[in-house]
Amino acid sequence: MTAPTFDAARPTSDSAVVLRMTDVHSYYGNIHALQGISFEVRAGEIVTLLGANGAGKTTTLKTIHGLIHARKGRIEFEGRDITSMPAHEHVGVGIGQSPEGRRIFSRMTVLENLQMGAYTRRDTSTLHEDYRRVFELFPRLEERRDQSGGTLSGGEQQMLAIGRALMTRPKLLLLDEPSMGLSPILVEQIFAIIQDINRQGTTILLVEQNALMALGVADRGYVLQTGRIVRSGEASALLQDEEVRKAYLGG
Repeated sequence: MTAPTFDAARPTSDSAVVLRMTDVHSYYGNIHALQGISFEVRAGEIVTLLGANGAGKTTTLKTIHGLIHARKGRIEFEGRDITSMPAHEHVGVGIGQSPEGRRIFSRMTVLENLQMGAYTRRDTSTLHEDYRRVFELFPRLEERRDQSGGTLSGGEQQMLAIGRALMTRPKLLLLDEPSMGLSPILVEQIFAIIQDINRQGTTILLVEQNALMALGVADRGYVLQTGRIVRSGEASALLQDEEVRKAYLGG
């Protein structure tokens, strides 16, 4: 693919920007994983990061969340520099994540997993409202609220991972490969719920290998290749981009 072409189809006032990464470089030891990543996520959007295995998608999320610290560059959340913020403080400022592989607490019940999502919250008066919201989005979780997480199906565990992240009341929700290992029917259900979550007011940054589904729900997208952004634009335009279609859509 050719050099980055950043879209300017929407206004980029600071007041509308929830997340901004500027020339971010991250490493695993001596391996230069992210090589100058720059992008932004605006309030109310679904933005997707696309790319093959090893392109740097999950590393980007880990860097945002402070699990890997950038050696160069700047990460801002709602205008605040969070580049060096410890990972455990991110929930408090409004960043929630459903990680790759779900990583639920398998020995805990569904309800206990959701309670863990709300562990750091001080606004306990709204907890009941948020349990209701999660159960409305994922009725199957309510049916299995007293069942151990490890006995759930893959799709149910993915629902639980997203539900647990929602219990943090995130302003920005990071979703890492939510369709991984799921049947086509469940993938459609999960992506429909992602749209519902967004419509309810949560901004979403989505990492996903299923490019067709991701671009089908996203407002904008960025394509990563070996730690660099090589394409960006409106999701509808990326769906029609010849190189994106050849590389990720089988067209």
